[in-house]
Amino acid sequence: MKLDARFDGYFDAACDTILSLQKSDGSIPWFRDGVFDPWNHLEAAMGLNTLGAREAAENAIGFLRNTQLEDGSWWGQLGSAVPIDEDLHQFTMQGIDEGHRLRDTNFIAYCATAIWHHLSLHQDLNYAHANWPMVRAAIDFVLALQYPEGDIRWTARDPQTPEEDALITGNSSIHKSLSCALSLADALGHSVPHWHNARTRLADALAHKPERYDRTWGPKDRYSMDWYYPVLSGALSLEQGQERLQQGWDKFILDGFGCRCVADEPWVTVAETAELVMALVSQGETQKAETLLSGLDQFRDEKGAYWMGMQVEQKVFWPVEKPAWTAGAVILAFDSVHRITPAHKVLSQRA
Repeated sequence: MKLDARFDGYFDAACDTILSLQKSDGSIPWFRDGVFDPWNHLEAAMGLNTLGAREAAENAIGFLRNTQLEDGSWWGQLGSAVPIDEDLHQFTMQGIDEGHRLRDTNFIAYCATAIWHHLSLHQDLNYAHANWPMVRAAIDFVLALQYPEGDIRWTARDPQTPEEDALITGNSSIHKSLSCALSLADALGHSVPHWHNARTRLADALAHKPERYDRTWGPKDRYSMDWYYPVLSGALSLEQGQERLQQGWDKFILDGFGCRCVADEPWVTVAETAELVMALVSQGETQKAETLLSGLDQFRDEKGAYWMGMQVEQKVFWPVEKPAWTAGAVILAFDSVHRITPAHKVLSQRA
């Protein structure tokens, strides 16, 4: 497979990591025999597409198109409910406990980001038109779960997910997906004014209604994703984004390593750091972004594939996994900083 020469082979091992995990049906699990969800599947696929592995990326998108439920949703798996250790490998899509399956609105909306990214890369309107029905059904499904206050329910109303609640990170990602969906609609000549209204209401909730989030679980302010994702989403003003990043910087950043996953543990995670890089780019903080991005080199194995993270006090890679979505996130962050492809703005451009 010929990859984009502009990357000069730097991500060959990261690409191989994703390709080695992709199944014959096009699906990309987190790691071998690991859990699957549409969001992380597409993050890996966009990484492949960025590098020029278009066929593999389209196979991944085709898997979602072929497995979309009639109402526009997909089933995924709640990875955080499964221990990330050796026991994880007993779980498969066929054998995982039903309690770990859900229809996450954030997962579902992300197909819009992947198709807009594909169109931005290849300017292939025919492919975008062919995938528009999938995107429209997914976005309409998600927006049907928007509360009057503007926030969006975290999952479909299935028996195993009864909580009437919204999540900051999930809603932030949905806001980004809505922006991509609207750009896609404009490019294809579709009028979707209710999507514009929904995005405006969601942005207002993210920026001004913190009480709408984590109503049943309590605050999750120890998680770095809840810190930087509202900035990455484009829902905040530049001033709000700058203030938010400044307030959490010392809490979540370990100098010389990167971004913690949670504030109270010495665990730096590669994907979170890569996403923070893109949030910084969206704020015009290019020097900070470049510094964090270059620091990710220390998390590459001898071939250049990326470990999930590091327990920095013990200086050990942990968990001992190299997830497909971690590789995808770094590739996308690299493009965002270095502006290599026509799609470099997709994740870091403000709404």
